[in-house]
Amino acid sequence: MHAILIKEDKSLVWSEVPDPVRKNNEIVIEVHAAAVNRADLMQREGNYPSPPGWPEWMGLEVAGVVIEAPEQGRWQIGDKVCALLGGGGYAEKVAVPANMVLPVPEGLSMAEAAAIPEVFATSYLNLCMEGKMKSDDTVFIQAGASGLGMAAIQMAKKLGAKVITTVGSERKAEFVKKLGADVVINRKQENISEILAQHPVNVALDCVAGPDLGLYLKTMAIGGRWIVVATLGGSMSELNMLDFLKHGVKLIGSTLRSQPTEMKAEILTRLEKELWPAFSSGKIKVLIHETLPITLAEDAHRILKNNENTGKVVLNVFP
Repeated sequence: MHAILIKEDKSLVWSEVPDPVRKNNEIVIEVHAAAVNRADLMQREGNYPSPPGWPEWMGLEVAGVVIEAPEQGRWQIGDKVCALLGGGGYAEKVAVPANMVLPVPEGLSMAEAAAIPEVFATSYLNLCMEGKMKSDDTVFIQAGASGLGMAAIQMAKKLGAKVITTVGSERKAEFVKKLGADVVINRKQENISEILAQHPVNVALDCVAGPDLGLYLKTMAIGGRWIVVATLGGSMSELNMLDFLKHGVKLIGSTLRSQPTEMKAEILTRLEKELWPAFSSGKIKVLIHETLPITLAEDAHRILKNNENTGKVVLNVFP
């Protein structure tokens, strides 16, 4: 089979690699589509390698068709599925633990299904499990027009929360308003901390962090939970611990990729039960910015690096 490998100069090449060998608890998926995530860009730079036991190449979520499966199990050859991976999705085939796999929601394309597992599981883990979000909470979501933002805004609104989010352009502001965001902050034109002070936040899903994090924490509601999932704005910030203590704020670092398989499987089970009907009915939408052939993975990465996307970027492997 073929997969996208990272060369020494960090360029990407569609190369021949060995076929996956299925373990007893795994299925093998013929990959039709693989979604692109910012974690892939970090892995490309050598900063976020695949966990032990997963292929070295990138790819955290795919959709495709089951081509190998245990005789006794939920999945049968020919089933259309999507899956959450530790790595290895940028390829023609991938072996996946059976409990990390979900059916393609009825009515969705392979590209749409591939764009679900990573961002919706990340949203569920951090908003619902880490953040313990309640229906009357105010939720702050950084980078609302990103793939993760798209998922988190819709999930928070479905569960009854008020949503504040950030964007970098008027085009993206219109995009997140259509998703249901209640307060939209243009980070290039407005002061984020001043607006957050007007809307004290109970739960924050933050992929930016950076030097202003301390200012944002100061504005939180009593007992607020601020969850950092990435540091796209920088890894250093100064915190006033007196404000931190006075407000009883919880600062949480969290990544889905580091969670044990059992935790990921639990999240996926909850997602299927609570959200799959909403996907099929169109109440929750999977918004694709662009689909590209897998051989144009370089171009897909460039879109994310330049912050051009509103929604997900997906790589097509098989038509």
